[in-house]
Amino acid sequence: MYLHYSAISDVGRVRRENQDSGYAGPWLLTVCDGVGGAVRGDLASSTAVQALRKLDQEPDDDILGQVAGAVHRADDRIAELVEEDPDLNGTSTTATVALFDGTRFGIGHIGDSRAYLYRRGELRQLTHDHTFVQSLIDEGRITEEQSRTHPHRNLILKALDGVRHEEPDLFEFPAEAGDRIFVCSDGACGTLSHEQMADILSGGTPDFAAVELVRASLEAGSTDNVTCIVADVSDEAPPEDLQPLLVGAAADLPRRMPLGGAVGGLFRGHRSGDTGEIPPVPDDVPPGAYVADPIDPEAARYAPREPSRHPVLRRLLIAAVLLGLAWVVLAAGWSWSQQQFYVDEHDGRVTIFRGVDADLPGLSLSHPYETTDVELDRLSDIDAEAVREGIEADDLDEARLTVDNYAARQDVSPE
Repeated sequence: MYLHYSAISDVGRVRRENQDSGYAGPWLLTVCDGVGGAVRGDLASSTAVQALRKLDQEPDDDILGQVAGAVHRADDRIAELVEEDPDLNGTSTTATVALFDGTRFGIGHIGDSRAYLYRRGELRQLTHDHTFVQSLIDEGRITEEQSRTHPHRNLILKALDGVRHEEPDLFEFPAEAGDRIFVCSDGACGTLSHEQMADILSGGTPDFAAVELVRASLEAGSTDNVTCIVADVSDEAPPEDLQPLLVGAAADLPRRMPLGGAVGGLFRGHRSGDTGEIPPVPDDVPPGAYVADPIDPEAARYAPREPSRHPVLRRLLIAAVLLGLAWVVLAAGWSWSQQQFYVDEHDGRVTIFRGVDADLPGLSLSHPYETTDVELDRLSDIDAEAVREGIEADDLDEARLTVDNYAARQDVSPE
C-alpha cells in the first residue's frame, strides 16, 4: 500500500514566529513542536525534523528500532547544538513520528503533539500526551474538556532537550486501505474537539483536510502555531508529482541541505509561504554531511517592515505617559497614607503618628502628628513594649482613644 499525504503549518494569529516543524513523505510522517517559552524552540523542532526525515525510506523488519534510533539521534543532535552554543541550553521539542512500511505503522512519541487514526468512520487518538494535565486526566481529577482551559495545560513533562534523554513511547499497528492518519501539533488538537476533527477528516482529499483543520483551529481561537499532516493509506500509487513536504520552522529557517542538494519549489497550495517542498535525503550522503544555507536567519524568518516614522518623538511620548502614570499612582498612594494613623513612641512619649508605619529607603512614610504627655517610663514594661512596636488605628479618633487608655494606666506617683 501507499501513502497519499499533505502537510501545512501556520504561524497563527498570535505568535510572531513558528516553532512547529513537520515533514511528510512516502514512508514518514512527523511533527515536532518547539516547547513554548524555551530557548529557540524553532531551532529545536527544525533540528529534530532534519534528523528524523532520514527515516523516509522503506523500513526493514525492525520498524520500531529504526524509529527509536532516529528519535535518539535527534536528541543527540540537539545536545550537540547546546554544546556548541551554551546560550541554547533549555531548548527542547516534542516529536511524534509515524513510519510506514506498506503494511503497518511504527509510532514513536514524546511530548504533546499527537497522532490519530481515522478508520471506518471512527477517529481514535493513538498517542498519549506527556503533560501535567494529561496526568490529571489519567487520575480522574479533570476531564478532557477541562484540560483545554487548565492554567497549566502547556506544561510538558517529557521532551527532546539533549539533556535528559527521555525514552519515547513506541508501538506499531497494522494499516488498512482507507485508513487516514492525522499527525498534528497541540495548536490543533488543543483547540478542536474530537468531534470537530472527525468531521473534517471524514471527507475530501488529504490536502483539503489539512487546510480545513488549520483553518478550523485558527477560527476556534488557537493562540499557538498550528501544524497538520494528513495521509491516506491506499492501494493506488500516489501521483508522480507528489514530493516530500517540509513545513513550519524547518522550512522557514535556513535549511541544512545534503551536500550538492537543492531546495525544490514551494508547495503550490494554501499558505505557500509556510510550506516548502524538498527532495528526500540521498542514500549516499553520510550522516552529518550538511552545509548551511547562506541566507541570513533574520531575513529568512521575517518579512521586511517599513521603518517607523519619528522614532525619537514616539519614545518621548511613551516615556511621558509612563511618567504621568507613575506620578498619579504615587500621588494616590501618598494621599491614602496621610489618612492613616497609628500610635508609637517619640522622644520617650506616647505619640500619634500620621501615615503608614513603614519606611522606604530614603523616604519616611509617616511623621509625628500629636505628642502626648504620657511617658513610656511611667508605663508597665508590657505597655511600653506594645507602644514601641506600634499600635494601628482605623482613624484619628481611635488613635486618641488608645492614648487615653494608656494615660489612665500610667504611673503618676512622684519619684
